[in-house]
Amino acid sequence: MKVVFFHRKQADGNFSIEALFQQVRNSLPDDIDPKMCEMLFYSRGFFRRLFCCLQAFFSQGEVNHVTGDIHFVTLFLRRNKTVLTIHDLGFMEGKSGLSYFILKWFWIVWPAKHCKVITVISEATKNELIRYVPGSASKIKVIYNPVSDLFRPLAKQFNKTRPVILQIGTKHNKNIDRLLQAVKGLPCVVYFLGKLERKQVQLLNQFSISYKEYINLSTEEVVELYRSCDVVSFVSTVEGFGLPIVEANAVGRAVVTSNISSMPEVAGGSAHLVDPFDVQSIRVGIQKILDDDAYREQLIKNGFENAKRFDIKQIADQYAGVYRKLSAQ
Repeated sequence: MKVVFFHRKQADGNFSIEALFQQVRNSLPDDIDPKMCEMLFYSRGFFRRLFCCLQAFFSQGEVNHVTGDIHFVTLFLRRNKTVLTIHDLGFMEGKSGLSYFILKWFWIVWPAKHCKVITVISEATKNELIRYVPGSASKIKVIYNPVSDLFRPLAKQFNKTRPVILQIGTKHNKNIDRLLQAVKGLPCVVYFLGKLERKQVQLLNQFSISYKEYINLSTEEVVELYRSCDVVSFVSTVEGFGLPIVEANAVGRAVVTSNISSMPEVAGGSAHLVDPFDVQSIRVGIQKILDDDAYREQLIKNGFENAKRFDIKQIADQYAGVYRKLSAQ
């Protein structure tokens, strides 16, 4: 069975979707022949997107899988043979007027109606999608993101004197301003995976917080960053999934994350949950992990069990089941 995976044209430093489905393709059963179709053009402007749609139309397989971001190409594929993955709907945040209309209809409503199966990466994303497309629940299947097998347990002596807090991501939803207010005055170092904005650097200097910035790392380098830290921070205001929670679980690091969106679902009792809009709540959570050795070790133990839910073989088998069902129709 030939399954064609349709990917956006990859931009520098933006490779999460591609890495995810490369893992899936590598782990699919032998009866599935996966092919990748990367768009020749970036998803920018009407004519480039139209060319992407035409490329998709002429590249179809027995089953088609639109893997995210370029949802609109679904409109040019055979409806009964197409799977659409929607990772999150955060791109709708703050939109209004014409941009809201275009995103709603060409990225959500019409693509959702013009495919046989929609896969989403969390129950939170499923519930949000249903609000935009009432009546779509029957075609939505939740398939979690897998954790790479590069993330393996590595014991580390916890640094009680000067712990390293690893913050994954620096975009607006990552809630950096409140995190910095929360760790102000704590004897720690903050590692940031992602490029810091000028305002964030100013706050770091204003609060006299020691930090290091890491950008454009390979997967292997990211793994080493997890291994080098003592605590992982992921107190986002919204997330479609939250893979860093599971990556930290798999390595064996305690996590503080948010009590909203998909994060409690992904954490599954393996992280300390905080209110991301409350600086004091974030500070208390971090302080609890730093100070309470028994609590921290229990979170780590829970994390190892939680990570088992995101094994790549299980995830690939779930996708394979979807492909077989569509192929048989």
